[in-house]
Amino acid sequence: MNTDYKEQIKRIVLDEEQFVRLTMKGQIREPILPWRQVIVRPVRIKNERYLQFSYFTQKQDITKNYRNGEAGAKLDELLALPFHSIAAQSLSETLHVQFTKKGKAITRRAPSGEAPNLAHDQRKNLLLPADRPDAFLQATGIMDAQGKVRPTMQAKFTQINEFLKLLEHTDELQRFETTPVQILDCGCGSAYLAFAVYHYLNEVRHIPARLVGIDVNGALIQKDSRQSAQLGFSEACFQKSAIIDYAPETPPDIVLALHACDTATDEALFQGIRAGSRLILAAPCCHHHLHEQLHAVAPFAPVFQDGILKKRLADILTDTFRALILRIMGYKTDVVEFIAAEHTDKNLMIRAIHRLPPGNPEYIREYLALKSYWGVTPYLETLLGERFAQVVRETRVSTS
Repeated sequence: MNTDYKEQIKRIVLDEEQFVRLTMKGQIREPILPWRQVIVRPVRIKNERYLQFSYFTQKQDITKNYRNGEAGAKLDELLALPFHSIAAQSLSETLHVQFTKKGKAITRRAPSGEAPNLAHDQRKNLLLPADRPDAFLQATGIMDAQGKVRPTMQAKFTQINEFLKLLEHTDELQRFETTPVQILDCGCGSAYLAFAVYHYLNEVRHIPARLVGIDVNGALIQKDSRQSAQLGFSEACFQKSAIIDYAPETPPDIVLALHACDTATDEALFQGIRAGSRLILAAPCCHHHLHEQLHAVAPFAPVFQDGILKKRLADILTDTFRALILRIMGYKTDVVEFIAAEHTDKNLMIRAIHRLPPGNPEYIREYLALKSYWGVTPYLETLLGERFAQVVRETRVSTS
């Protein structure tokens, strides 16, 4: 079976009655592929059936439509390239082909129940659409004057829309009883996403909102202030401040922390918990604090023999502790993929909604057991201090 996967894929793709989609991505060897992903699907244009080939790089996508023999030739060209994985989907099943480093094809089949969508232009479910001029996206250089997303800004455009989806899917935006909604962006940097949230709430959802961005980089704060003025964002301001030192005039309703390094993420979570913020969205960056505390514990000793494995373990444990602390403090919390891994390996998002009373006994037991096993003290617990300790203490007393 491993030797004839190309013919199997071709039979699926060229079957006009059954073919749904072909996805090819990744690479297994040099030279570097020209595309990070290629998707082939059937489309109908003026009542004629074509195969649409969509070629994706990090910065752009190119779409071509082919018929009959020409489509078969283009398919042969793709099958000659060293992609890492291929999925050929028909109405009845999907053929998965995975390649080893030596190029050996490993195939498996799985049931499929999806019908093909023959629409030529599939509109993506974007909160800020790609085919509609948007003043904010144009002012920030993401769109050109004609309302088209610039090829070099495709990744940023995708990131903004994915972030807005994560915000919208909390179902909290319609629950704010008082306005303006106060947004605090901790470690705001260039503030692309903070500006996007401000714009989306005020101009798209028509929810009055005010934005404060803080960062220790004074040059970025000046740049953000100029950008805010150019955008006409009268209720957005930026201040130079360390996250831990910032004392908001008005408690924030939404706290953002997007790739704030190491313990800066903990400081942003602390700001949100201390203020009782309705929403906290944090995309962690590097994780050093817990990494330095970890020591080999059986049976995990082999993990500590390789630095990269210990680092990734520390990343996972740090964000697990953060999520548990948020849950203990009354936040409905999940950890989700922020954006596809091909855009950035720092693609996790901690999303917390303040809906519950603090002191869930199960979460406290899990937290204390995990902390005891590894012999560590997460920095967020240190920041919360007596407030966190009291919740844990009172819950344990009431359930003993």
